[in-house]
Amino acid sequence: MKRCPRCGQTYAETDINFCLNDGELLSRVAEEPPTVIIDPARKTAPNAWETPYNAPMQQWQGGGQAAPQFAQMQATQNQTLALLSLIFGIASLVVGWCCSLGLLLSPAAVIMGIIAMSQIKRNPDQYTGRGLAIAGIVTGSVFLALYILFIIIYGLAIIGGNIG
Repeated sequence: MKRCPRCGQTYAETDINFCLNDGELLSRVAEEPPTVIIDPARKTAPNAWETPYNAPMQQWQGGGQAAPQFAQMQATQNQTLALLSLIFGIASLVVGWCCSLGLLLSPAAVIMGIIAMSQIKRNPDQYTGRGLAIAGIVTGSVFLALYILFIIIYGLAIIGGNIG
C-alpha cells in the first residue's frame, strides 16, 4: 500500500509510483503486523519437586560408598614448534610462489622442524609431534628444491634464448 504525502490519497496498487492527483512521489505505508498473544510463562516450584518413587537419597549417592578418587592431571605435552613447522611448510607450498614468500616460510619451517625434533629427542615426556616436525621439514625442503629447480630452468631458458 502506498500513500501520497501531500494530499493523503492511498493507493492499493503496487505499480503506481506517483500520485494521480498532484504527481507527488508515493511512499510506502508500513502495514502493522498482527498482534500475537503469548501464553503466560509457566511457573515451577523446584522446592516442591518429589523424588521419583520416593527413593532414599543414599540410593542415588551410591549407598554410602566412597566417591572415586581421580588422578592428578599431568602437564600437557607441547607440540607447538612441530605444528608451526608443518603450518609454515604447507604455507610455503601453497602461497610461497606469490612474491617469493616461500623463501621466508620454507627455511622457517625447516629450522623449526629441526628444533622441534631435537626437543622431542631430548625430552619426549614434555615434547611431542615428531610426525608433524618431519612433515614440516619435508614440505619446507620440497619448496626449496622446487624453487631452486625453477630458478635453474629459468636461467637455462634465458641463456638458451640469448645464444640462438
